[in-house]
Amino acid sequence: MSTGYTIHVSGLAPTTDETKLADFFSFCGKLTSVKKSGTEADITFEKLSAQKTALMLNGGTLDGAHLEVTSTTPEGETAKNVLPTGTQSPTGATPTFDQEDKPKAAIAAEYLAHGYLLGDHIIQKAIEVDNKQGISARFLSFVNDIDKRAGEKLVGENQTVSGNVHAQASQVYSKVREADQQRGVSTKFHEYYTKALATPVGQRVAQFYTDTHKQVLDVHEEAKRIANQKKGASRAASPPPPSAADAKASEAGAAAAAAPAAAAEPEKAAATDATAPKS
Repeated sequence: MSTGYTIHVSGLAPTTDETKLADFFSFCGKLTSVKKSGTEADITFEKLSAQKTALMLNGGTLDGAHLEVTSTTPEGETAKNVLPTGTQSPTGATPTFDQEDKPKAAIAAEYLAHGYLLGDHIIQKAIEVDNKQGISARFLSFVNDIDKRAGEKLVGENQTVSGNVHAQASQVYSKVREADQQRGVSTKFHEYYTKALATPVGQRVAQFYTDTHKQVLDVHEEAKRIANQKKGASRAASPPPPSAADAKASEAGAAAAAAPAAAAEPEKAAATDATAPKS
């Protein structure tokens, strides 16, 4: 019985530790172990589909080093055309998906958005894999459910956000943001995808995640959208720096608080002189 699906990575930089390797390859799917020795490492995934994604990174770059990624799993198992489907969600429940269910081109866009370097040949390979095996039914079910539910709530019955956003992008975006706040914290992709649908390029975003026909440039454009939303979320989470007026007010308050203490010093000194024994 298989205990996982392992890749061997060679050509690692001396500064690349197991934590960095785990961060890098976690975009492919769930890892079960990471073992590094010198400039080589063995990384094991829970699912074959994750291993196949990792193999596309052969020739990629991490910490300035060019990686050589190969499989250590028996050839018979890696030859399988595995497209993850997972378990079906209960009727009426919001569908879910795992990282392995995402289109390979979408995973490539995530790598780029997080600052990793992928050559266009790797991105093209990801596109070709999507064209060959298609997009998992589980992932398509998830994104279509988002579009449908958001459309019915924010646009009208039997409507989708992607089908109407071109006519009322700003209005729908405002409603989606309000709905997100009322729902509380949503999954990262759910939040990103819902808000992306409600922008002027919402239809292009929807097409990127549901259609296998795309170009390398499309992946770079999606990476920029992901990175820009990350920056926006980071700015929103950080408190604004104090203004010049706030700084002056703070200084004035500190000075006012110090004034009574300064005034009390001469009085204290006088009282000490008065009570001191005379010679």
